[in-house]
This record gives sequence, structure tokens and C-alpha cells, in this order.
Amino acid sequence: MTKVSSTLAPTGGRTRGGLAWCSRYGALAAFGVLLALNIVLTPYFLSLQTLNINLTQVCTIIIVAVGMNLVIATGGIDLSVGSLMAISGVLAPMTFLGQVVPVGNTALAVALAIVAAIGTAGLLGLFNGWLVSRFGIQPIVATLILFIAGRGIAQVLVDGNLQTFSVPQFAWIGQGTLLGIPTQAFVMAAIVAAALWAMRRTRFGRYVLAVGGNERAAVMAGLPVRRIKLAVYAISGLCAGVAGLVVIAINSASDANQIGLGTELDAIAAVAVGGSSLGGGQAHLLGTVLGALTIQLIRYTLLANGVPDAAALVVKAGVIALAVWLQQAQRRT
Repeated sequence: MTKVSSTLAPTGGRTRGGLAWCSRYGALAAFGVLLALNIVLTPYFLSLQTLNINLTQVCTIIIVAVGMNLVIATGGIDLSVGSLMAISGVLAPMTFLGQVVPVGNTALAVALAIVAAIGTAGLLGLFNGWLVSRFGIQPIVATLILFIAGRGIAQVLVDGNLQTFSVPQFAWIGQGTLLGIPTQAFVMAAIVAAALWAMRRTRFGRYVLAVGGNERAAVMAGLPVRRIKLAVYAISGLCAGVAGLVVIAINSASDANQIGLGTELDAIAAVAVGGSSLGGGQAHLLGTVLGALTIQLIRYTLLANGVPDAAALVVKAGVIALAVWLQQAQRRT
């Protein structure tokens, strides 16, 4: 019996190590393989135009996924981000077009619109956190409220109508470039950098991981668990607000029916594929960015090679399922 145990132990250790490596670095490996395949197979893949297309499609997901990663790190989930994007996306043009408060100066109106839209999304995120931390409502239930009601609010604000606008000072957020790179990529990079700094260099980051790792122990240690939960849901709301502005700036139009639709699922997928445990206690932000890029590159690769978008969605679902399976298998070993 002793011999059997000693023989199996190294194998079990290698298995755990292999699963851990796949869960943590699988997205990096997949991204590298996809890059190589596209360089060989996809015409003009290395062009600046292709880079800009992919950045335009993935930046908003990364922005939302950053906030989602912080929420998941505390053991929660936020299903409302897509609806908060819609609220932000309709409130901004209502503001800078003078439908809320008449403002003569366009630059001032745009600044007011940005603050109002992002601030409102942040407050609604805070509401989610209040439900979770004050009443102990399960996060999936608490955020389901605004997932449903939030988009309805956005539709009511504009009577379900499409809003179009031509305001260059605002459209620059989504259509402008700097050194040939879309402006939104710099917005995304700034948010990722700020989150990385907060998680790695501040007490807040350590508290977030402690709450998600073992909430009861965090309470017994005297950590401000309720405030941490309030903070991460508010941050998730703020990120959704920013993403909503980017989406409407790209299109110079705001459609409450479509803004942010399904983004909550893409954000959760990016977190899972990036190696962060959906059970909490981890926040691999760079992995989340890589997860979002990998999912986007899978879709682009398939579409560029003639595979229908419906099939691309099935492949994306398979990648997400694999990422979740790896996490579960790692826990069982």
C-alpha cells in the first residue's frame, strides 16, 4: 500500500501542476498559436487596419472585464453591466444634446455628459453592492434586478428610439486615433493600469482577495468586508459606464436596445479564460486582458477564413467551457 501511494503521489502532483499551468497560462498559449496561424494563413493580418479592427471590438469588453474581475475576486458576479452600459449610452447624448439641461458650450456639455453618464452607472453599481453587502442577497440575484430593469430604464428614457448625433468632441473617444492607435485603446490601457496598481500595491487589493478567498476569516480579522463589496460593484458600474460611452462614440449613435447586449457574458468569459477562479480569491487582470484578446482573435480568425459567425460563437462557448472545466478539475485534484 505504501508503495502504491509513493508511486501515485508524483503523478498526482504533475497532474495538479499541469492543470494549474493550463488554467493560468492556457490563454497565453492559445493566443500565441492563434497569432502564428493568422500570420501564416490570414492575408493582411499584420496590417494596422486589422489591429484597429480587433482593438475596436475588444476594448469595451476588456474595460467591463476589469470591473467584473474585481467583483468575481470577492466571490460575486455582476450581470447588470450590459444594462448599465445602455443607461450610460443613452444618458450621455441626452445630456450633451441639451435634453436634460441646456448647455450652450459644446465642450462643457460633453464633459457634463461624460461625468453624468459614468457617475450614474457607478451609483447603480453601488446599488448592486448595497443589495449584496447589506442584505446578503446572492450576487447573481441582486444584479439580475438591474440586468432586467436597467435596459428597460434606458429604453424608457428615449422611448425606445435610436439617437444619432454629430459631436466631434465626443466621437473622438471612439473614433479618434493617437499614433495610429484608436483612442479607446488608451482609455482601456489606463483602466487596466489603474486596476493593476490598486490590486498589487494597495491595501484595497489585498482586502479584495482576502474577502473572496475566505469571507468568514476576513470578517473575523476585522476587514471592512461590506465596504470592499460596495467598492468593487461601484467600480464595475463605473467601468460599464465608460464602456457604454465608447460604444456610442464609435457609432455616433445610441440604441438602448443594443448597447452592451451580451457584454456581461463576454466579460465573465474573459475572466474565466484568463485564469481567474470564478469562485473568488483571484484577480489575474493581465490574464483577463489576454482572455478577452484570445476570444476576440478566435472569432476574427474564424470569420477571416470564411467560418460563419454562428459557428464562431459555438467555438467561443467551447473555449469558455474548457476554461471552466480546467478550474473545476484543478480544484478536485
